[in-house]
Amino acid sequence: MSIDELEAEALKLQPAARARLAERLLDSLEDLSEEENARIWAEEAERRSAAWDADPQSGRPADAVFRDATSRLS
Repeated sequence: MSIDELEAEALKLQPAARARLAERLLDSLEDLSEEENARIWAEEAERRSAAWDADPQSGRPADAVFRDATSRLS
């Protein structure tokens, strides 16, 4: 089963089951070694950099990001 198929199946679950699954998946990330954690973050940084390089207009100004974050916390 591909990750896309697995994701589609997970999204069919009831909200409580999705929340339980999400919690278990997040908890499983706590067991990563420092090296594995660093590798994953480096891959994410590369992915984001490539996305920016492919479409620099896809970014948002920092003030807009902070304004949206602040409004969600209020």
